[in-house]
Amino acid sequence: MTFLELFGRLKSVVIGMVHVGALPGTPRSSLPLTQIIDKACHEAEIYKDAGVDGLIVENMHDLPYTVYVGPEITAAMAVISAAVKHTCPHLPLGIQILCSANQQAVAVALAAGLDFIRVEGFVFSHVADEGIINACAGDLQRYRKQIGAQHVQIFADIKKKHSAHALTADVSISETAKAAELFLADGIVLTGTATGMQADPKELKEVERAVKIPVLIGSGVTLENARNYLDANALIIGSYFKKEGYWANSVDPDRVKKFMDHIGKLRE
Repeated sequence: MTFLELFGRLKSVVIGMVHVGALPGTPRSSLPLTQIIDKACHEAEIYKDAGVDGLIVENMHDLPYTVYVGPEITAAMAVISAAVKHTCPHLPLGIQILCSANQQAVAVALAAGLDFIRVEGFVFSHVADEGIINACAGDLQRYRKQIGAQHVQIFADIKKKHSAHALTADVSISETAKAAELFLADGIVLTGTATGMQADPKELKEVERAVKIPVLIGSGVTLENARNYLDANALIIGSYFKKEGYWANSVDPDRVKKFMDHIGKLRE
């Protein structure tokens, strides 16, 4: 399935973030899984009612993140994602499992009937706040093939946020994008330096010139700067859609509705 077939449009697709509560076994876990599921589905309904084009389920509250993601997290994300899919059966739905649990994300996507995953550490190594993250493209693509999940699209972050890229300082953003395309990513995600920080519009133009696959903006989109990213294939929005614009808060229906009204006018 192509990007256009999945989302129904090629430019400025809006993807809302469903940040699930801290999952069992993580330091901030306090709620039973049933309540976590209920809240995730409630926020998904808010997004659906406001007219967003797609959703991503993510374990953002599992601080501090680890590269050793346990089976309890994978299992919980599968159950939550399936519930969200049941709540919004007609919305394209993706998943990201932090930190860098990309094979687990593919497995969950297959089990829960999801459409895509967001991947960190796809090409080139970098130093993240969780440690050194090595490129996973070869192993991930083989795993996706082995389990029969080729229909699950891979949207890969490059030069991702919350990371140091001194190891690849001599590799430009466009060359990194070309490497991701060569290694069969279905789309590329550009971010700012941290959650809520805007991506560089100049980098968007540079990467769009360099590759033929979709380019998504993965952080920092707001009502005020949305116009700068209309040429992007998609806008992944979390922080701006939350109360007071802070990622850890609940989704604010008014902010989502106002943004969707605004982007609708910009698209005309």
